[in-house]
Amino acid sequence: MPGSSPSILSVRDVEKSFTMHLRGGVQLPVVRGAAFAVAAGECVVLGGPSGVGKSSILRMVYGNYSIDTGAILLSDPESGATVDLAAGDPRTVLEQRRSVVGYVSQFLRAIPRVPAIDVVAEPLVARGVAPEAAREKARALLSRLNLPDTLFDLPPATFSGGEKQRVNIARGFITDHPLLLLDEPTASLDAKNRDVVCQMIEAKKAAGVAILGIFHDEGVRDRIATRIIDVSTFSARQTA
Repeated sequence: MPGSSPSILSVRDVEKSFTMHLRGGVQLPVVRGAAFAVAAGECVVLGGPSGVGKSSILRMVYGNYSIDTGAILLSDPESGATVDLAAGDPRTVLEQRRSVVGYVSQFLRAIPRVPAIDVVAEPLVARGVAPEAAREKARALLSRLNLPDTLFDLPPATFSGGEKQRVNIARGFITDHPLLLLDEPTASLDAKNRDVVCQMIEAKKAAGVAILGIFHDEGVRDRIATRIIDVSTFSARQTA
């Protein structure tokens, strides 16, 4: 049961504000007292209305945003080590991304002219998997996501929004990171491919991956969420 599984992520009393330099250094508060944990095998969804800080929290957990106070603890089930990402230097953040935390953003960021199949395979190659084996797994994922095989060897820059997102999802799901962050992964997809992504999320949960995500599609959220955290309960914008 997820409730008895170890926590892969623990967010403890996190506070975050942005400094508006173009407005004389005005501080814009985002979250106060954010605290929750995500255990192995859970899919925890960040809920609440737009503007309460859901995407900011996801970016803090990934290390894109620093925090003002608190801790973001990542536990590696393989090594047993726990690292406070919020206190880490850039090298520590990169190491945690390599070994513990994966991320599927809303937008594909890929090197120009690199074929889609290599964009997807790259995270595995970076972890030491042989390039051809990584490409084979990438090919299987892209096929499962119904991307035409005629696109595999083409750069995704000219793909449609939905095609780019499927490349993005395949890239994020190809590894076996203990923690997976998902920022609206199904937003650009049709019903058929949303169903495929839900199946992929369910498989990750069954494999013991801890998932933290944002899903505005109620049908998807109701299908895959273990529980929903109402981010408005620690939104600083509600109380500032």
